Formats: sequence, C-alpha cells, structure tokens
Amino acid sequence: MLRKTYDWVMGLAASPRAPVALAVVSFLESSVFPIPPDVMLAPMVLARPQRAFVYAGICAAASVVGGCLGYAIGYYLEPVGTFLLRLIGHPEGQAAFQAWFDRWGLWVILIKGLTPIPYKLVTIASGLAHFDLVTFIWASVVTRAGRFFLTATLLKYFGPAIRAEVERRLALYTTIGVVVLVGGVVGWRLLR
Repeated sequence: MLRKTYDWVMGLAASPRAPVALAVVSFLESSVFPIPPDVMLAPMVLARPQRAFVYAGICAAASVVGGCLGYAIGYYLEPVGTFLLRLIGHPEGQAAFQAWFDRWGLWVILIKGLTPIPYKLVTIASGLAHFDLVTFIWASVVTRAGRFFLTATLLKYFGPAIRAEVERRLALYTTIGVVVLVGGVVGWRLLR
C-alpha cells in the first residue's frame, strides 16, 4: 500500500495538472490550509528536476499572495483570525502576537517565513498586529522564495541519489519520518 501511494504521488507530481495544484496548496497554506506546499514541491522536483526553479517560483508567488489573504483575515476579520490561531494551537491570541511584533517586528516574519513553522501563524498574526503591509509583503517574498528555492535547489542537485535511497528503503524512511514528525509536534507542545 505504501509503495502504491508513493507511486501515485510521484505520478501526480509529473502530471500536467501538478503546477496548478501546487499553486492552490501554496496559496491556501498561507492562511487556512494545514498541509505545507513542500509535500507537493518535493515529489514534483524529483519527478521533473529540470523544472525545479519554476516550481519553486510557483510556490513562492502563490504563498505570498495567500499570505496577503491571511494578513487580511487578521486585519479585517479579527474574530476569525483569532479563532484560526486558537484552532491551530495558539489560544493566547492577539495580545501575544502583538507583543511578538512589538519586541521583534520584522524578525518574526523573516524567521518564521523560512522555517517549517506554519506560515499562516505569521500572516494572520501580522494582520492582527496591524504590522506594516509593505514590510510584510517584501519580507514574505524574501523568506518564502528563499525557503522554496533552497528546497528546490537541494532536490534538483541531490534529489536523484536521495530518491533512489528512499525508494530502496521506503518503509524505513516513512517510519522515521512519522516518528520525527510526531516527536517534533509533541516536543513543540511541551516547550510552549
């Protein structure tokens, strides 16, 4: 079953509809969708490495536009923004995020935009904090492009070797990935 799922994802990644799906996932992940675009970007680059930077550009552009939607939710729909933050594990709401932005400002966007931490936290919180929109947009462009182009570059140049290894030991790496993911979520929850 695992092999069939892997083959299906790789087939979808090479399909003509994959770039549109990547753009939709990247857009929605920046405000409301729980799955990061890396889940689609990685197999797409592995399936067609010659298009790695095109895919990274799609991710970055759609993510920044989606980030503007997240910003608008926080800015104009404060109760919805606060509800979404609580829903994804941040019950402290607007006050805590306002303190973040008052203390670190631009660094909140620059650091969180590069990491796997859900970008929607940054976008909605930026709107809730009424952070400067122009600064938010250029910082988002820098961090999202940096993240996705770095991922695409690594996969383009080192991906074939990684792909061969993953395909040879798919069950092992899937198990390790699940353990790391669960451990990371539990650790993050305990440290908050």
